Amino acid sequence: MVIEKVWLFPTTILVYNSSTREFSLQGPGEAHHLNPKPKILVIRDPQSQAQESLPDWGEAFDVVTVATPSRAMVKMAREPFAGVYVSGQMLSRSEDLGRLLQNERILEGMPDGLLLLDADNTILWANERIKQWSGRQHLSGENFYTVLNGPDILGPDFCPFHTALSTGQPSGSTLRTTDNQYYQMHAAPVDHGEHHRKHLIVTVRDVTDEMHQQQKLAAIHQAGMELADLKPDELTQMSVEERIEYLKSNILHYTKDLLQFDVVEIRLLDQKTGLLEPLLAVGMCCDAESRVLRASTQNNGVTGFVAATGKSYLCDNTHDDPLYLEGCLGAASSLTVPLLLHDEVIGTFNVESPEPHAFTESDRQFLEIFTRDVAQAINTLFLLEAEKANTTVENVETIHSAVALPIDVILNEAVKVMERYIGHEPEVVEQLQNILRNARDIKQVIQKVGHQLAPSQALPSSKQVDRRPMLRGKHILVVDADESVRTQAHSLLERYGCFVETAHDATEAVGMVRAQNTMEGGYDVIIADIRLPDMNGYDLMMKLKEMRDHVPLVLMTGYGYDPGHSITKARQAGLPSYAVLSKPFRLDQLLSVAEKVIDAAQPASTHV
Repeated sequence: MVIEKVWLFPTTILVYNSSTREFSLQGPGEAHHLNPKPKILVIRDPQSQAQESLPDWGEAFDVVTVATPSRAMVKMAREPFAGVYVSGQMLSRSEDLGRLLQNERILEGMPDGLLLLDADNTILWANERIKQWSGRQHLSGENFYTVLNGPDILGPDFCPFHTALSTGQPSGSTLRTTDNQYYQMHAAPVDHGEHHRKHLIVTVRDVTDEMHQQQKLAAIHQAGMELADLKPDELTQMSVEERIEYLKSNILHYTKDLLQFDVVEIRLLDQKTGLLEPLLAVGMCCDAESRVLRASTQNNGVTGFVAATGKSYLCDNTHDDPLYLEGCLGAASSLTVPLLLHDEVIGTFNVESPEPHAFTESDRQFLEIFTRDVAQAINTLFLLEAEKANTTVENVETIHSAVALPIDVILNEAVKVMERYIGHEPEVVEQLQNILRNARDIKQVIQKVGHQLAPSQALPSSKQVDRRPMLRGKHILVVDADESVRTQAHSLLERYGCFVETAHDATEAVGMVRAQNTMEGGYDVIIADIRLPDMNGYDLMMKLKEMRDHVPLVLMTGYGYDPGHSITKARQAGLPSYAVLSKPFRLDQLLSVAEKVIDAAQPASTHV
């Protein structure tokens, strides 16, 4: 017995027994006779009719014959059929389409749209997904683009159907509808075996969410670029505070309009102290704004945890989260991400909502991307200010170095003249003292202006100096024949708030000390080379001791070279062991020795 199977819809099978030349319908576990005049669709190649005999359908069936599987799909879309008969030769030539017809239920349930089009872009058959997207149940005979309300073709192929038919190769493009829906379309030609292609199998996929995410990412990136974007002429006209306010307003604008977050808090991390300093807060409780937080995984809330770990934290329900500290009144969920600059945490960005589970994984990803641009904008802002401050410092130092030594010369010469008139020309001495005061005032004004124009907190870390409160306001005399040493003394010590004066030799130094004793109460530190043109360090120490018992002296020696043993003699005369510097010395050594000398003199309250 030869049995040929014919697939019916949805699950019934038409069975033909070639021995008895009879038909029957079989469902799951049963067999029954055909209803009167069922309609059967026959797919048969006309060229093979002479070689292939069909069953004797008799009067029991209403038979409709088509030449290709694609035309069969068109017929099935327009008319109801009890079954489909596919000839043997047609199955061998179009096995894949035969399987496609056999599994129409699968096609109807596909998440993507599937259509059969003719050469005029007319829909011959469409699955259920396309009908849902178009909102129409009957699409046969409609134009594909009309069904989708004339979408824009975004490319890459702006004529995908024509390309597929003319080249015989698949083509694709992206469509955008008037209601801002996006579809990715792929068209493949169907070969009928008729030596030309007339139909297209088209798949359509909804990529709206993906495109919207890409657009949002692009908008976030553009917003990040514009956060601190100012023209040069605008930068010069704005103060530091105005630039910060400009940045904060931009952050708020994009956070609300682009990311749609209404409650925002940004804190910046002080790398030295670990404190998280508030930069911006909107919608937060007053107590939360003023709360002291540190970068720590314990007892510092979600913000401290994120700053300490560098990891984002999504709090779905604030009432059940042990880390959460109340920020926004009535907040039910929060999202906190680190501000990262070159993978280093520089702060935190926190958003909150009165709704539980208000933030998604996509929100986290978007906020992480946005905060990288925020971190860069903050860094750029401070770098601009630091660059301005650095330029100011360099300009002030240039001016100061240009006038420091010439003013020292004025001081030295004025002291020499004053030494001659002390005791017999009081008016001349008084005039010379005024010259000394004015010269010193010029140096101090330049120094103070420099500190005011370039505050240390605006400088980059490489330009900042450690706070040395013991040195601030102290008067230091440096005695050395080498001009570079005297110049360096000004640049190194004056950045700590010292008032530095210099002398070429011991004679000038003694005169400067005597004048300072009279006018200012004496120098706090005297740093002298052991080999001066007119005497050694020990002899200078003895001269100074004639004016005061306690001499705040530090002796310098080049590479420890001391042919006259002046350091040994000075130590025997009372010079502390710490009051010796070997050139070249490090800055920290110079500062440390100066502080020790100042500290040792404080109990006695005596200056030389």
